[in-house]
Amino acid sequence: MPSAEWAAPVAEGPIDATVVLPGSKSLTNRYLVLAALGRDVSRLRRPLRSRDTRLMVGALQALGVDITEVDGTDWLITPGDLTGPASIDCGLAGNVMRFVPPLAGLALGEVHFDGDAHARRRPMAPILTALRAVGVSVEDTGSPALPFTIAGRGAVPGGTVTIDASTSSQFVSGLLLSAARYERGITVRHAGQQVPSLPHIEMTVEALRDAGVDVDDSQSLTWRVEPSEVNALDVTVEPDLSNAAQFLAAAVVTGGRVHVPGWPVRTTQAGDALRDILDEMGATVHLDRAGLTVSGSGRPSGIDVDLHDASELTPVVAALCALADGPSLIRGVAHIRGHETDRLAALRTELTGLGAGVEELSDGLRITPRPLHGGTFHTYADHRMVMAGALVGLVTPGVVVEDPDTVGKTMPDFVQLWSAMVAGERPAPA
Repeated sequence: MPSAEWAAPVAEGPIDATVVLPGSKSLTNRYLVLAALGRDVSRLRRPLRSRDTRLMVGALQALGVDITEVDGTDWLITPGDLTGPASIDCGLAGNVMRFVPPLAGLALGEVHFDGDAHARRRPMAPILTALRAVGVSVEDTGSPALPFTIAGRGAVPGGTVTIDASTSSQFVSGLLLSAARYERGITVRHAGQQVPSLPHIEMTVEALRDAGVDVDDSQSLTWRVEPSEVNALDVTVEPDLSNAAQFLAAAVVTGGRVHVPGWPVRTTQAGDALRDILDEMGATVHLDRAGLTVSGSGRPSGIDVDLHDASELTPVVAALCALADGPSLIRGVAHIRGHETDRLAALRTELTGLGAGVEELSDGLRITPRPLHGGTFHTYADHRMVMAGALVGLVTPGVVVEDPDTVGKTMPDFVQLWSAMVAGERPAPA
């Protein structure tokens, strides 16, 4: 049941703020898995602390990995023998349910996986089928989804697998992250429709290379990881660029200015697509060594955009489109029906409920701006829906966002940061 309702604060004028973002969830969880396989102690500097990353920490600790906090900001990860029996709570975290089972195959003992009710409806068949193909014993309830059990044997033969990763790039990333410790490594080939969020696979490949793992991605839609040791890491986690979307959009819809320090000049994060998207919607976008600054006119332009590679931006971009000066088309995101909720159906329902014209398409949304009014913005236990509702409420009095606590999945301090931004306060760095 939703825990609360939040009256989204309305901006009284142009937003002028500096917003310091917490670390990237995607990078934090990839580094954690690699550190668990490392040959020595790793240090993650400024990792994200959220429900999803704490679920990953809990999963690794259940398998025998020691993870401790140091200096109040960092995590030290000491690898050890991976053992069962263990029970893994995946929550609603796709990273946990898809990255940890390949690791659990290397454990000695049974490892049971389950999660939130909606997690049992998220796609899992490609990775479970692939694990069986490389020699991992998987016991399920007759449906290729949570709950299931990995009967770890302490080693995984590895080999070549062909999977359909068209519903989630996490299937590929999950297999690659643990493959250096497989006896023959792994070769993953994709066969099916277009793989979503390819930048996330590029992120995985770069993280593996940071840990000294040999990865060959020279052939299209084929990835080869050679068996090898995994080096310890000492890395600072980049800010989570996808979590910047609603803050930067606030500048656009209020005719204000928002600065995000520490925005990387080069990154594999899909959220970097915000720079081009906001530019196309009429914002002024400036990136330098100090970070990213976005200024807006108060009325974004309509857009025709393919978000296939940055689909996590869809809820906030859809909210922006509902506030634009003309119709918009968001394409290439059919796969987000299998995310925390069916995001296309949820966005159509909630934006329509506030007065927007929204047509749900097979792979996206057609949005026609109309005068908006207040009302309850339901969030379906989906953190991105909270962010979208907050943005609409910034310029639409009377919007009440349901269950704001669900944003703890990736950004526990979101409500405080958002409220401080609207109030013109300067919160302490995250």
